[in-house]
Amino acid sequence: MKIERILPFARTLLTSAVNEGDTVIDATVGNGHDTSFLAKLVGASGHVYGFDIQDEAIQNTSERLAKQGIEQQVTLIKDSHSRLKNHIPTHLHGNLTGAIFNLGYLPGGNKKIVTLSTSTIQAIEQLIELLAPEGIIVLVIYHGHEQGQIERDDVLHYVSNLDQQIVHVLRYQFINQQNNPPFIVAIEKR
Repeated sequence: MKIERILPFARTLLTSAVNEGDTVIDATVGNGHDTSFLAKLVGASGHVYGFDIQDEAIQNTSERLAKQGIEQQVTLIKDSHSRLKNHIPTHLHGNLTGAIFNLGYLPGGNKKIVTLSTSTIQAIEQLIELLAPEGIIVLVIYHGHEQGQIERDDVLHYVSNLDQQIVHVLRYQFINQQNNPPFIVAIEKR
């Protein structure tokens, strides 16, 4: 297949914006796959701030990073991404180059604990402020469950109304697949 699938395209977007030595955010660490990817992108001289509200996600991610020997460039924070600005040192405000969200629930975890549009939108608002010019926010939207559909609609409404003088917003989606496949919304700061 020549067209990039959703998760590889999310990584392509991040790779285009993030360099060694940068500071980035994983807003939903989950099982640590994106956290690990970002830690490798920023290298030992960069830093990743990872957020999740579940102990299980923080533990899974911590173990993954330790196995790969890259835990030193990651700070894991057990808190909602809606409060991420409180955890980012002020000297980094306006200097972040990338962020990723995987919206929905923790794979293999409690499916009743899900991301919510209110906290996701609050996090996006903060990240737009914290990003450097040409910094990118990637949202992978899983909407195959009831709350996911609500979050999808709310997030799409919010990002569709962002000022085009401040950000560019992209939607990347396969439109002929069944079972509510995930899709990407990417926001690039101008």
